[in-house]
Amino acid sequence: MYPFPIERDEFNDKLGKGFPTGSLIVLEGGSGQGKSTITQRIAYGLIENDTNVTFISTQMTTKGFINQMYSLDYPIAQHLLKNRLLYIPVIPLVKAAKSRLDFIERLMSAEELFNNDIIVIDTISALIKYSANSEKSLELISFFKKLNGMGKVIILTVESGQLEEELNAMFRSSSDIYMTLKSKTMGSEVKRTLIVNKFTGAKGKVGQLIGFRIEPKVGLVVEIASVA
Repeated sequence: MYPFPIERDEFNDKLGKGFPTGSLIVLEGGSGQGKSTITQRIAYGLIENDTNVTFISTQMTTKGFINQMYSLDYPIAQHLLKNRLLYIPVIPLVKAAKSRLDFIERLMSAEELFNNDIIVIDTISALIKYSANSEKSLELISFFKKLNGMGKVIILTVESGQLEEELNAMFRSSSDIYMTLKSKTMGSEVKRTLIVNKFTGAKGKVGQLIGFRIEPKVGLVVEIASVA
């Protein structure tokens, strides 16, 4: 198991007290629903519990990522310096990927990206949307499953609508853990819910609906009640 608890929230406990070794995890949601914050919280908790993480981001530069983590009170400078966290921004590659049909092959051949125990790709759909088809997506999933067989945990975020439904379905069906996000505006607040659709091999009890909010200088806060 790879636990990711921190003292100030119960997120790890709500998600079965950690991720089983060799899991493929897919988190799907729309733009702005909290995918990046959830993966940042999970990554920080994993590193705090002595697990090395590679974080591949299509969303932020290194400076932007560091600023974002500190704005959520997830101080990661020492982890970067001690190589517990390898952060790879791929924004320029995403822009170039539109004209490249071999991007999935290039991703799989970058062995140094997959050396750590946990690999987060936020978002996989942005990385492969220009080069993905059924055959290539299946090849990529098989590659991830091979890494799972070596004990590595792969965490992928998928933005709703970026890939064809057939490709989304392939990622969902291949996952060991599949979660989706829902958000609802109520007055001046945004109510967010993490829906756990599938969780294979949980050590502890897994909440099916986990309400949360995101607060500056606090980070992810688990709500007592969830919004369906």
